[in-house]
Amino acid sequence: MKIKNKEITNHSNLKQEKKKNSNYSKLKIKVFLRTLGMIVLAFCIIFTLYRRFWFGRVGDWIVIFLQNVFHLDYMDARNIYQYGLRENMSMIIFLAVTFCFLVLFWVSLSWFTRYFNEIDTGLEKLIQGENREILLSPEMAPMEQKLNVLRQALERRELEAKLAEERKNNLVMYLAHDIRTPLTSVVGYLSLLEEAPDMPVEQKAKYVHITLEKANRLEQLINEFFEITRYNIQQIVLEKEEIDLYYMLLQMIEEFYPLLAQKKNQAQLHGDENVTVFGDPIKLARVFNNILKNAVAYSYENTQIDIFLEEKQSGEVVVRFQNHGKTIPKEKLTSIFEKFYRMDEARNSDTGGAGLGLAIAKEIVTLHGGKISAESEQEQVVFVVELPKC
Repeated sequence: MKIKNKEITNHSNLKQEKKKNSNYSKLKIKVFLRTLGMIVLAFCIIFTLYRRFWFGRVGDWIVIFLQNVFHLDYMDARNIYQYGLRENMSMIIFLAVTFCFLVLFWVSLSWFTRYFNEIDTGLEKLIQGENREILLSPEMAPMEQKLNVLRQALERRELEAKLAEERKNNLVMYLAHDIRTPLTSVVGYLSLLEEAPDMPVEQKAKYVHITLEKANRLEQLINEFFEITRYNIQQIVLEKEEIDLYYMLLQMIEEFYPLLAQKKNQAQLHGDENVTVFGDPIKLARVFNNILKNAVAYSYENTQIDIFLEEKQSGEVVVRFQNHGKTIPKEKLTSIFEKFYRMDEARNSDTGGAGLGLAIAKEIVTLHGGKISAESEQEQVVFVVELPKC
């Protein structure tokens, strides 16, 4: 089986190499034909001159030239022509052909450098960020395709950078608002407690409770700021061990009981109690915590959150979180795992965080060699986490 796979890989590599070598076949053929044409043309010119003039009156012209310029008699001039030129005919023809070839080659350089000018123009368009398609000569089609792929990649990265910058700006604005709201409440209630030392005990206890809630909310937002910094400057390191996944999820449900009770919701775990996975327990607990927190935040009141745990025959462990809530549009499903993304309704609620939880969950799952996805229809939201067992 390994030998067969190796043969397939080698065959694929040979095909790719062959395709790569044939990318500029048109250009090679055109350059070859041009060069051959220049050589043939040079020989044709010399041969034409030789046949037309050398056996005609060219010899007499040379003898007359020598007589008039150097004042030689006829016999001396003829001997110079006969033994100096006619005897070295091959060398003269070779030099003439070489000279013609070099002249023609120099002329053809303007044709060949046209390709470099086209590439230079295409690169200039990339540098200037023009969105127009780059067009080159037909024989430069492989280079044209690569330049256009590069142009599209740069446009995509530029768009992603703009979206990321916009999300960061929105994050600063929303978190500034979120921090100011609980901070204002904390300052307000503490001021009331300071200004009214004789306040009734029940009212004082109520104000203290509200102040504590707002302070906890403020602490949560500040912690998210630290999370953003930590996950941006550090690489996540996994410390793997065998995990009883069923027990981890069951324990997590118990920890979420106060939050579930506030909305009169319930969480139910379905699956085999013996399912285990090899991974980092702290990091995976963070993944499931973030997903469950999201499910609680966006569930309708008096509904149940179902968690399904399944081990497939292929050796993968699948965890599905299903809750009843507002349907998430398909165009937003592709963005919820991006950093700093927050659903619109989260901006005006106390449960909306910095939009980092699901992005961190995706990073952790990916490091484990798994996948995370989301789907939503008919007022149901499902998060699916697939992990390799080993």
